[in-house]
Amino acid sequence: MATPIKPSHFPEHVAIIMDGNGRWAQKRGLPRLDGHRAGAENIRRVIEIFAEFHLKFLTLYAFSTENWRRPAEEINGLLQILGEMIDREVEYAQKSNIKFRHLGKLGGLPNEIRQKIQRAMELTRNNTGMAVNIAFNYGGRDEILETVRRLIAQDVKVDDINETLFSQHLYTAGLPDPDLIIRTGGEMRLSNFLIWQAAYAELYSTPVFWPDFGRKEFEKALLSYSQRQRRFGSLKPGE
Repeated sequence: MATPIKPSHFPEHVAIIMDGNGRWAQKRGLPRLDGHRAGAENIRRVIEIFAEFHLKFLTLYAFSTENWRRPAEEINGLLQILGEMIDREVEYAQKSNIKFRHLGKLGGLPNEIRQKIQRAMELTRNNTGMAVNIAFNYGGRDEILETVRRLIAQDVKVDDINETLFSQHLYTAGLPDPDLIIRTGGEMRLSNFLIWQAAYAELYSTPVFWPDFGRKEFEKALLSYSQRQRRFGSLKPGE
Protein backbone atom coordinates (compact mmCIF):
# COMPACT_ATOMS: atom_id res chain seq x y z
CA MET A 1 0.00 0.00 0.00
CA ALA A 2 1.50 3.35 -1.03
CA THR A 3 0.41 5.15 2.15
CA PRO A 4 0.10 3.21 5.41
CA ILE A 5 -3.44 3.33 6.77
CA LYS A 6 -4.11 2.79 10.43
CA PRO A 7 -6.65 0.03 11.17
CA SER A 8 -8.62 2.65 13.12
CA HIS A 9 -9.27 4.33 9.75
CA PHE A 10 -10.60 1.17 8.13
CA PRO A 11 -14.33 0.96 7.37
CA GLU A 12 -16.31 -1.58 9.37
CA HIS A 13 -18.76 -2.39 6.59
CA VAL A 14 -17.91 -2.24 2.89
CA ALA A 15 -20.53 -2.79 0.20
CA ILE A 16 -19.61 -3.38 -3.44
CA ILE A 17 -21.67 -2.93 -6.58
CA MET A 18 -20.02 -5.57 -8.75
CA ASP A 19 -20.41 -3.96 -12.16
CA GLY A 20 -18.77 -4.49 -15.52
CA ASN A 21 -18.84 -8.28 -15.97
CA GLY A 22 -20.55 -8.05 -19.36
CA ARG A 23 -18.26 -5.28 -20.63
CA TRP A 24 -15.23 -7.24 -19.38
CA ALA A 25 -16.32 -10.17 -21.53
CA GLN A 26 -17.19 -8.05 -24.56
CA LYS A 27 -13.74 -6.43 -24.55
CA ARG A 28 -12.29 -9.93 -24.85
CA GLY A 29 -14.72 -11.12 -27.52
CA LEU A 30 -16.38 -13.50 -25.05
CA PRO A 31 -20.06 -14.17 -24.26
CA ARG A 32 -21.48 -12.05 -21.43
CA LEU A 33 -21.95 -15.14 -19.27
CA ASP A 34 -18.21 -15.73 -19.35
CA GLY A 35 -17.86 -12.32 -17.75
CA HIS A 36 -20.38 -13.21 -15.05
CA ARG A 37 -18.53 -16.45 -14.38
CA ALA A 38 -15.23 -14.57 -14.09
CA GLY A 39 -16.93 -12.14 -11.72
CA ALA A 40 -18.22 -14.98 -9.54
CA GLU A 41 -14.72 -16.46 -9.38
CA ASN A 42 -13.37 -13.10 -8.21
CA ILE A 43 -15.62 -13.12 -5.14
CA ARG A 44 -13.40 -15.62 -3.30
CA ARG A 45 -10.28 -13.53 -4.03
CA VAL A 46 -11.92 -10.38 -2.71
CA ILE A 47 -13.19 -12.15 0.43
CA GLU A 48 -9.64 -13.34 1.10
CA ILE A 49 -8.33 -9.77 0.74
CA PHE A 50 -10.97 -8.49 3.14
CA ALA A 51 -10.05 -11.19 5.64
CA GLU A 52 -6.41 -10.09 5.54
CA PHE A 53 -7.51 -6.58 6.54
CA HIS A 54 -9.72 -8.02 9.31
CA LEU A 55 -12.78 -6.20 7.98
CA LYS A 56 -16.02 -7.29 9.61
CA PHE A 57 -18.81 -6.89 7.05
CA LEU A 58 -18.83 -7.26 3.26
CA THR A 59 -21.99 -6.87 1.18
CA LEU A 60 -21.96 -7.75 -2.52
CA TYR A 61 -24.65 -6.60 -4.96
CA ALA A 62 -25.06 -9.59 -7.27
CA PHE A 63 -28.53 -9.36 -8.86
CA SER A 64 -31.17 -6.66 -8.59
CA THR A 65 -34.94 -6.92 -8.84
CA GLU A 66 -34.58 -4.99 -12.11
CA ASN A 67 -32.19 -7.56 -13.57
CA TRP A 68 -35.15 -9.87 -14.28
CA ARG A 69 -35.70 -7.69 -17.37
CA ARG A 70 -32.57 -9.14 -18.97
CA PRO A 71 -32.75 -11.90 -21.63
CA ALA A 72 -33.90 -15.25 -20.26
CA GLU A 73 -30.68 -16.95 -21.37
CA GLU A 74 -28.57 -14.56 -19.29
CA ILE A 75 -30.86 -14.86 -16.25
CA ASN A 76 -30.75 -18.66 -16.38
CA GLY A 77 -27.00 -18.53 -16.68
CA LEU A 78 -26.71 -16.19 -13.69
CA LEU A 79 -28.88 -18.49 -11.58
CA GLN A 80 -26.72 -21.47 -12.54
CA ILE A 81 -23.56 -19.54 -11.64
CA LEU A 82 -25.09 -18.56 -8.29
CA GLY A 83 -25.92 -22.17 -7.47
CA GLU A 84 -22.41 -23.31 -8.38
CA MET A 85 -20.87 -20.50 -6.33
CA ILE A 86 -22.88 -21.39 -3.22
CA ASP A 87 -21.93 -25.06 -3.49
CA ARG A 88 -18.28 -24.11 -3.91
CA GLU A 89 -18.04 -21.44 -1.24
CA VAL A 90 -20.01 -22.94 1.67
CA GLU A 91 -17.18 -25.31 2.58
CA TYR A 92 -14.69 -22.44 2.36
CA ALA A 93 -16.94 -20.28 4.55
CA GLN A 94 -17.10 -22.99 7.18
CA LYS A 95 -13.31 -23.42 7.23
CA SER A 96 -12.80 -19.66 7.38
CA ASN A 97 -15.44 -18.97 10.06
CA ILE A 98 -17.40 -16.77 7.63
CA LYS A 99 -21.08 -16.10 8.16
CA PHE A 100 -23.13 -16.08 4.97
CA ARG A 101 -26.31 -14.03 4.67
CA HIS A 102 -28.74 -13.40 1.83
CA LEU A 103 -30.30 -9.96 1.32
CA GLY A 104 -33.40 -9.74 -0.84
CA LYS A 105 -36.44 -11.80 -1.74
CA LEU A 106 -36.22 -15.56 -1.68
CA GLY A 107 -39.67 -15.75 -3.22
CA GLY A 108 -39.49 -15.78 -6.99
CA LEU A 109 -36.20 -17.67 -7.03
CA PRO A 110 -36.15 -21.27 -8.31
CA ASN A 111 -36.73 -23.76 -5.50
CA GLU A 112 -33.28 -25.34 -5.89
CA ILE A 113 -31.54 -21.97 -5.55
CA ARG A 114 -33.71 -21.04 -2.58
CA GLN A 115 -32.80 -24.27 -0.82
CA LYS A 116 -29.08 -23.74 -1.48
CA ILE A 117 -29.25 -20.22 -0.02
CA GLN A 118 -31.15 -21.36 3.05
CA ARG A 119 -28.74 -24.24 3.60
CA ALA A 120 -25.72 -21.92 3.35
CA MET A 121 -27.21 -19.51 5.88
CA GLU A 122 -28.11 -22.33 8.26
CA LEU A 123 -24.69 -23.99 8.07
CA THR A 124 -22.81 -20.73 8.74
CA ARG A 125 -25.19 -18.91 11.08
CA ASN A 126 -23.08 -19.59 14.18
CA ASN A 127 -19.79 -18.54 12.59
CA THR A 128 -18.21 -15.53 14.27
CA GLY A 129 -15.79 -14.25 11.64
CA MET A 130 -16.48 -11.88 8.76
CA ALA A 131 -20.10 -11.59 7.62
CA VAL A 132 -20.52 -11.85 3.85
CA ASN A 133 -23.91 -10.69 2.60
CA ILE A 134 -25.00 -11.46 -0.96
CA ALA A 135 -27.72 -9.16 -2.29
CA PHE A 136 -29.48 -11.34 -4.87
CA ASN A 137 -32.98 -10.50 -6.09
CA TYR A 138 -32.56 -7.32 -4.09
CA GLY A 139 -33.94 -3.81 -4.65
CA GLY A 140 -33.61 -0.88 -2.28
CA ARG A 141 -37.04 0.59 -2.98
CA ASP A 142 -38.64 -2.84 -2.77
CA GLU A 143 -36.92 -3.37 0.60
CA ILE A 144 -38.40 -0.13 1.95
CA LEU A 145 -41.88 -1.03 0.69
CA GLU A 146 -41.60 -4.50 2.24
CA THR A 147 -40.62 -2.91 5.54
CA VAL A 148 -43.63 -0.60 5.45
CA ARG A 149 -45.92 -3.54 4.72
CA ARG A 150 -44.36 -5.51 7.59
CA LEU A 151 -44.91 -2.68 10.06
CA ILE A 152 -48.53 -2.25 8.93
CA ALA A 153 -49.15 -6.02 9.22
CA GLN A 154 -47.81 -5.91 12.78
CA ASP A 155 -50.18 -3.04 13.67
CA VAL A 156 -47.27 -0.86 14.77
CA LYS A 157 -48.53 2.53 15.91
CA VAL A 158 -47.51 5.43 13.71
CA ASP A 159 -46.02 7.34 16.64
CA ASP A 160 -43.83 4.35 17.49
CA ILE A 161 -42.13 4.29 14.09
CA ASN A 162 -38.66 5.81 14.10
CA GLU A 163 -35.40 5.20 12.22
CA THR A 164 -34.21 2.56 14.68
CA LEU A 165 -37.42 0.54 14.49
CA PHE A 166 -37.55 0.88 10.72
CA SER A 167 -33.96 -0.35 10.36
CA GLN A 168 -34.77 -3.37 12.50
CA HIS A 169 -37.27 -4.51 9.87
CA LEU A 170 -35.01 -4.14 6.83
CA TYR A 171 -33.21 -7.08 5.19
CA THR A 172 -30.06 -5.73 6.83
CA ALA A 173 -31.45 -5.85 10.39
CA GLY A 174 -28.59 -6.37 12.82
CA LEU A 175 -25.95 -5.08 10.39
CA PRO A 176 -24.27 -1.68 10.67
CA ASP A 177 -24.89 0.71 7.80
CA PRO A 178 -22.15 0.59 5.14
CA ASP A 179 -19.27 2.99 5.71
CA LEU A 180 -17.93 2.64 2.18
CA ILE A 181 -19.68 1.69 -1.04
CA ILE A 182 -17.43 0.75 -3.94
CA ARG A 183 -18.72 0.57 -7.50
CA THR A 184 -16.63 -1.08 -10.18
CA GLY A 185 -17.03 -0.46 -13.90
CA GLY A 186 -16.87 3.35 -13.77
CA GLU A 187 -20.52 4.24 -13.18
CA MET A 188 -21.47 6.84 -10.54
CA ARG A 189 -24.83 5.71 -9.18
CA LEU A 190 -26.25 3.44 -6.49
CA SER A 191 -28.65 1.61 -8.84
CA ASN A 192 -31.25 0.97 -6.13
CA PHE A 193 -28.68 -0.54 -3.75
CA LEU A 194 -29.01 -0.01 0.02
CA ILE A 195 -30.63 3.37 -0.54
CA TRP A 196 -31.83 3.63 3.07
CA GLN A 197 -28.61 2.31 4.58
CA ALA A 198 -26.33 4.37 2.32
CA ALA A 199 -27.51 7.74 3.64
CA TYR A 200 -24.06 8.60 5.00
CA ALA A 201 -21.87 6.07 3.23
CA GLU A 202 -18.73 7.24 1.47
CA LEU A 203 -18.86 6.44 -2.25
CA TYR A 204 -15.93 5.29 -4.36
CA SER A 205 -16.05 4.50 -8.08
CA THR A 206 -13.33 2.79 -10.10
CA PRO A 207 -13.26 2.22 -13.88
CA VAL A 208 -11.87 -1.28 -13.28
CA PHE A 209 -14.38 -4.00 -14.16
CA TRP A 210 -15.36 -6.36 -11.34
CA PRO A 211 -13.47 -9.47 -12.61
CA ASP A 212 -10.23 -7.42 -12.46
CA PHE A 213 -10.92 -5.79 -9.08
CA GLY A 214 -8.26 -6.93 -6.63
CA ARG A 215 -5.88 -5.87 -3.90
CA LYS A 216 -4.43 -2.84 -5.72
CA GLU A 217 -7.85 -1.34 -6.42
CA PHE A 218 -9.15 -2.13 -2.94
CA GLU A 219 -6.13 -0.41 -1.38
CA LYS A 220 -6.88 2.67 -3.50
CA ALA A 221 -10.45 2.66 -2.19
CA LEU A 222 -9.21 2.26 1.39
CA LEU A 223 -6.77 5.13 0.97
CA SER A 224 -9.50 7.37 -0.43
CA TYR A 225 -11.81 6.44 2.44
CA SER A 226 -9.14 7.14 5.06
CA GLN A 227 -8.78 10.69 3.71
CA ARG A 228 -12.49 11.54 3.96
CA GLN A 229 -13.93 13.68 6.76
CA ARG A 230 -17.14 12.00 7.88
CA ARG A 231 -19.38 14.60 9.51
CA PHE A 232 -22.81 12.92 9.43
CA GLY A 233 -24.45 16.32 9.01
CA SER A 234 -22.54 18.04 11.83
CA LEU A 235 -19.36 20.15 11.91
CA LYS A 236 -15.95 19.33 13.27
CA PRO A 237 -14.63 21.53 16.13
CA GLY A 238 -13.33 24.82 14.78
CA GLU A 239 -15.27 24.67 11.49
